Amino acid sequence: MKKVLITGASGLLGRAILKEFSNNASWEVLGLAFSRSGNNLKKVDLTDETAIKDTLNTFKPDVVVHSAAERRPDIVQNKPGETKKLNVGATEVIAKLCGELNTFLVYISTDYVFDGTKPPYKPMDQPNPLNAYGQSKLDGEKVVLQCNPSAVVLRVPILYGQIEFLSESAVTILFNAVKDSSKPGSMCHYQQRFPTHTQDVAAVIKQLAEKQSKDSSIKGTYHWSNNEQLTKFTMAVKMAEIFNLPHDHLQANQNAPPGAPRPKNAQLDTSDLEALGIGQRTPFQEGIKEALSPYL
Repeated sequence: MKKVLITGASGLLGRAILKEFSNNASWEVLGLAFSRSGNNLKKVDLTDETAIKDTLNTFKPDVVVHSAAERRPDIVQNKPGETKKLNVGATEVIAKLCGELNTFLVYISTDYVFDGTKPPYKPMDQPNPLNAYGQSKLDGEKVVLQCNPSAVVLRVPILYGQIEFLSESAVTILFNAVKDSSKPGSMCHYQQRFPTHTQDVAAVIKQLAEKQSKDSSIKGTYHWSNNEQLTKFTMAVKMAEIFNLPHDHLQANQNAPPGAPRPKNAQLDTSDLEALGIGQRTPFQEGIKEALSPYL
């Protein structure tokens, strides 16, 4: 039986990865969490180097999926020191340990490493992050591949899926404004997004892990993304239409969003993974209906 360790296992993506591997009897799974530990998750502070080393050396995983990160762009912009400790410092420690243990590492990164001016982006295109979050994830990518050249960096876009609360995803939080037709809801119609279901990303990660165990040439940087191009405004309108809710109160805002600067269109080219026979895509209409149904 193979062993997989997942960091950030209580988070939106981490839970989906945990579920994907746990549903397969050939994997023994250990999920790590910190602020939301419990539910069979091991509480580990990833900024505590000794704790990480002890955990990896005891469990001896075949695969580590490092999905833990501070990913809220405005928080990252305002707390650079704390962000660097988690997004870069902990990542470097994990990458080195995985190299020493001959463990396959998958590091989750973001489309925000690009500036959004020349989409679609191939994995080897030149990154140019516009905000501190994108920069911190790019710095994480660099330490991963420097410390552990046989690792995989997997960049993904805006995510949604089985949520614990509406504000857990930048996609599902829009449903609050959709449901409240008593006041106008201004929605970004500037940024082009490719909302991707966490269960699809989790399936891609498991496919990568299984393929890499037979083919060590699988390493370096890859992209995964859904291929439906939407803005937050068009996502919100789709949500309203799915649940037969009024949407006259929703207003398309053509201006760039306030706060940390964000790329206009950082569409990811996924052809490298597709060429390996890896991939899964849930249509947005189907995925968002399932995610939001409990919150009607």
